[in-house]
Amino acid sequence: MSIEVMKPGLFSTIQDLGRVGFQHLGVPVSGVMDELSHRIANLLVGNDEHEATLEITLLGPTLRFGRGAWIVLAGADLGAVSTAAGPAAPDAVPVPLETPTWIAPGATLQFGKRRSGLRAYLAVRGGFGVALAMGSRSTHVRGGIGGLEGRALRKGDALPLRAATEASATEAAAAPLSPGVADALRALRDSAPGAPIRVTRGREWSEFTPAAQDAFLSQPAVVGSQSERMASRLQGAVLTRRASGDMLSEAVAFGTVQVPPEGQPIVLMADRQSTGGYPRIAQVATVDLPRLAQTMPGETVRFDCIELALAQRLLLTRSQQFAALRRALGRPSGEVARADQSETGGSA
Repeated sequence: MSIEVMKPGLFSTIQDLGRVGFQHLGVPVSGVMDELSHRIANLLVGNDEHEATLEITLLGPTLRFGRGAWIVLAGADLGAVSTAAGPAAPDAVPVPLETPTWIAPGATLQFGKRRSGLRAYLAVRGGFGVALAMGSRSTHVRGGIGGLEGRALRKGDALPLRAATEASATEAAAAPLSPGVADALRALRDSAPGAPIRVTRGREWSEFTPAAQDAFLSQPAVVGSQSERMASRLQGAVLTRRASGDMLSEAVAFGTVQVPPEGQPIVLMADRQSTGGYPRIAQVATVDLPRLAQTMPGETVRFDCIELALAQRLLLTRSQQFAALRRALGRPSGEVARADQSETGGSA
C-alpha cells in the first residue's frame, strides 16, 4: 500500500542522511536540511535514524493514507491536521509535533498555516519504499537522483510504504512520552530563540579586511529570497578582501560560508556542490545547521565566532543527547555521523 499525494505542497522531497562516498565524482551529498528534526522524528516513530523522511517546505502537501500508519512530525510547525475517512468522520484533529500519531486507513494528513520554522519532517513507521540510489534515498532535484524519480512530489503520486507501518486498531493512541524522553527532547532543543549562529573561522578568514571581519560578526544579515536547498544567500554588509584575486577550487562542506566578488556571503547547504572557488570566511558549526535550515527568507541571522575545539565539544554533547534519547526510548545505542564529515573534512 502507499500514500496518495492529493496536493503536493510547495516543495516536498524524500530525504535521508545523505549520499556518502561520491563527492570525488561530483555527486552532492544532499540529504535533510535539518538533521536534528529528521533524527528525532525517526527515533520517536520507531525507525532507524538513517530511514528516509519526507522533507516538507513551508506549504505542506495533502496526503491520503492507503493503510493505517504511525507517523511523527518534527521541525517546523506547519499546522498539520488529520481527517478520518467517511461522511460521518469527525472534524480535523491537530497533529502535534514530536508525538507518535496514528493515521487510520483512508484518513488524510494536511497542513495549514505556518506557525514556526520552515521545514517539517514526516517519518512513517517502517519508512518509505523508494529505491536506493548510490546507497541513499535522498532526492537531488538538479541531478534527478534518488527519492521519487529524482524530483519533488506531484499531485497523483503514490508514496510506497515499507513493511511494519501497519498497527493494530486496538492501538487507539500512542502512550504519552515518558519524563525521560521529554527531558531528552528538551535538551536537544535547548537553544535560545534568536541566538547567534556559531561559526569557526574559515580558511580564508585572514584575507578579509578587519572591517569585513567585524561586520560579519557584529551586523545581522537577512536571509535572501533566493535561498534554497543548495545555499542560503545572505544580504547585509559588503564583505571585502584585503586584495582581489582568484583562488583554486577546493572542497566545501555543509555550512561553508563563501563570499563571491559582490561581497554578500553564501552559506552552502545540503544540495551544495562538492567544490567551490570563492573565499571561505567561516564554517557554520554542525550543531547550528538545523537552526539555519529553519530560518525563513526575510528573517535575520547573526554570527558568533567560536574556536574549533568548542564546536567539537558541542557536537559531542549533541551526540550524548541523542544517546540519552535512545536510552529513554529503549533503543540500541549507536552513533550516526553527519554524512559530509568523512567526505570533505569539514569542521565540527
